[in-house]
Parts: sequence; structure tokens; C-alpha cells
Amino acid sequence: MNDVVLNRLPARELAHLVRAKRVSPIEIVNAHLAAIERVNPQVNAIVTLVAEQALAIARSAESAVTRGEALGALHGVPIGIKDTTPTAGIRTTWGSPLLADHVPQEDAEVVARLKRAGAIVIGKTNTPEFAAGANTVNRVFGATGNPWAPRLTAGGSTGGGAAALAAAMIPLAEGTDFGGSLRVPAALCGVVGLRTTAGLVPKFPAQLPWHDMSVAGPMARDAEDCALLLDAMIGLSAKSPLSCAPPWESAQAVVRATEDLRGLRVAYVADIAGIGVDTEIEGICRGAAFALAAHGASVEEATLDLADGRDSFMVLRGAAMVGNHLERLDKLDQLGANLAGNIKFGMDLQALDLARAEHKRAEIWHRFRTFFERYDLMLTACSPVLPFPVENNYPTEINGRRLENYVDWIGPTFLVSLAALPGVSVPAGLTRSRLPVGLQIVGPRYSEPRILACAKMVERDHPVGWAPLAA
Repeated sequence: MNDVVLNRLPARELAHLVRAKRVSPIEIVNAHLAAIERVNPQVNAIVTLVAEQALAIARSAESAVTRGEALGALHGVPIGIKDTTPTAGIRTTWGSPLLADHVPQEDAEVVARLKRAGAIVIGKTNTPEFAAGANTVNRVFGATGNPWAPRLTAGGSTGGGAAALAAAMIPLAEGTDFGGSLRVPAALCGVVGLRTTAGLVPKFPAQLPWHDMSVAGPMARDAEDCALLLDAMIGLSAKSPLSCAPPWESAQAVVRATEDLRGLRVAYVADIAGIGVDTEIEGICRGAAFALAAHGASVEEATLDLADGRDSFMVLRGAAMVGNHLERLDKLDQLGANLAGNIKFGMDLQALDLARAEHKRAEIWHRFRTFFERYDLMLTACSPVLPFPVENNYPTEINGRRLENYVDWIGPTFLVSLAALPGVSVPAGLTRSRLPVGLQIVGPRYSEPRILACAKMVERDHPVGWAPLAA
């Protein structure tokens, strides 16, 4: 099989071909290295490439196949790891000049699990400094462009992973999500990004191990591959105090077996954040949501106003910024303006601010809880705006209405994070200008298999195809 075919195949098909001895892990890695060589200079998604290491692991993986050893679910499949996730022996910079040459000695727990499943780390993907922002730009590596239009943003903070997937440079990507860092770039790049229930994917190391708004999760080109990757990430860990066992045997098995949505109660909500949604985006998301009725789902339009939770998120985000960067408070002048501003905001908070924010967060949680007594899933636009020029820090308005701050535009995702709920962004169609639109599907805690099964039907109805720069 030639390189172009291999680097466009789903991860599950690559793993099957390896197990069937029809394709070597070496061939797979070489195919993706060739794609990276062709496309990465145009989008800057993979910032540390470990070609020789990946090939050496691929040779060992091929030997394991030849010897008839037991193979993991991801055996021989390349993966990109976000540059905020520690990788033993591979530079991990967090996109910050303070750590530009940092090489960890130990893998993050999620990386260790992916390796045990047979995945081959091929490189690190770009992120804004310490993942603070929804536009992937930093002073170490520069900006990541969108494979649909490289002068536009890929989103953030897992922007490098989303762009590399959309450009067919990798079949799987690992990432993190606090305010929308897996979902927003997935929406802007036309891939699938899943925010997980807190604890499903163990977070180690972590400065704030009890923090339940920041999670790790999978990103892939379709829902079934996303479920495959999720299955390899999750489970109990003594290293993570929130870690939990999933209440299902295999998310991928659920997604694969789903062929209709009979009995599913779906609510479409046009705007949960009260900031507005681009008219074309809203129309595409509305159409994709109501098209699920053809698969047997009961679809209704509903209202869920969470706008009053925006300030609460900003306060709690500010406090988390201080906790995550406690050891760097004397180096604020060496951090980028976005990150330093976030930390300073957090340092000015008082106990009363935090108490009020937590009370409002509880209100938001109970609104979601009540909502999910009536509906199984909530659907809404993931990003309320189209990809904007990458040199712009953030969009300043939606439908002519000015935004209040540089993260207000990701309100539709960070309000889901505020309630610590799982949600996915799945491609729902293309705009007239041929840019992808992401539909966000949100459910109660531990509803990831159902969310991804619904996403499978959305992507089946509205295939967006390959980005113009896909290798």
C-alpha cells in the first residue's frame, strides 16, 4: 500500500492491517513522516519530531508482530502528543521560552497508557504558552495555521493536534481541555475532539490533581477512532486522586454497534452562552441536529441560558492559573501577555469572589442536571465564529456585537467545563467559504459512548472531506 493511502486510513484500520500482517508498523510510520515532511512547513502543527525514535519503536513493533506476541489496540499506530503533556526523552516545552529545552525523564500517565496500547509517539503538537488561549501561537515555535486555510487559526489550545489530524499527518492526537481546548480546535479544523468526564483519563503529573475542569482526552478524524483512543486512555490510577473506572466495557464497541438513535431524546439549543452565534454556523448546526430525527432520535429545540456562569468561570480559571503557576510568580515578566494577565487576575481575587463563583457553578450544574432529566443529549454550536486570521489574538465581535474579553468567544465550551461535563465537537458541515463547522454534543457525566455514537451519525450525514492541505 502506498504512503498516501496509509496516512489517510483510520487508526482502527491501520491497527487491523498490522494485526493481519498486511502492513508493517515501519511502513505506517514512514508514510506519516512523509506526510509531515510535505505539509508541516505550511501549518506548523508538529513542533518536535522524533522520526528516528518512532522508526526504532516501529521496528520493535514489527518484531512483536512477527513473534506472535499479544498486541495492544493501537499497535503500530502513530500519535501526536500535545506539547504540554510530558514525554520521557522527548522535548516538552509547554510553548514557553522558560522550558524551551526541557526534556522530561518520565512519561505522563496518559502517554504511558498509550504506549502500552502499542501507539507510537511520532512528535509533539503545538500549543499556546502553557495552553492558555484558544489560538495556537507561542514565542518558541510561532503560530499553527489551519489546513483548510493556513492564514487562519487552527484554534487552541490543542491546535497543533487538530491541524495535524486534518492535514493527514497523524491519525490520532492526545490533548487537554479546560475551557474548550480539545473541542474548539476540532471545530475549526473539521475533526473530532472529546472533553472527558473528570477522572476517566488519569492526570499525572498535575499541579492541581483535584481540579475537575481541566481534563485530558482524545482527538481523531472520526467518532469511532476517537472512541478507540478513549478506551486506551481511561481507567483507575493510583497516581491520580480523581481517577475512576468507566461504567462501560468499550466505548468503541458502543459506537461501532450503533446504527440508529431510536429512543434518544435530543435538545438543540441555539446559544447557551448569550454571546450570539454566527448566522451561517447556527444554521448548519441547527440543520445537523434536526437531521438526527431521520435516525430515530426525538429532536426538540430547547432553551438553556447559562450566560450568568461566564464570570464564574473566569474567576475559577484565574484561581487555577495561580495554582498551576505558583512556582513561576516571580517570572511573570518572562511569560506572554495572555498568560501573565490571567495569573495577575487570579492573584487579585478574594475569598468572597471564589465563594460566589462556586455558588454560581453549583447553580449551573443543577440547571444541567435538571435539563438532562428531560433530555439525553444537548446539541449546540461549538465555536460561535469561523476561523479568524491567525495573527489576531481572538475575535472581537459576533454578528456585530463586541465581546467582553479574549476568551468570551469560547463561552459555549467553557460553560460545559464549568459543570465538569463531557462533550464532543464533531464536523457538521462546511460553510459557503469551505470552512468546517463543529457541532457540540454534551451529555451527563460518563455518557461518552452515547455522545460519540450520536457524533457518528452527524459525521455520516454531513461528511466534510479532506482539508485542502491534507497530505
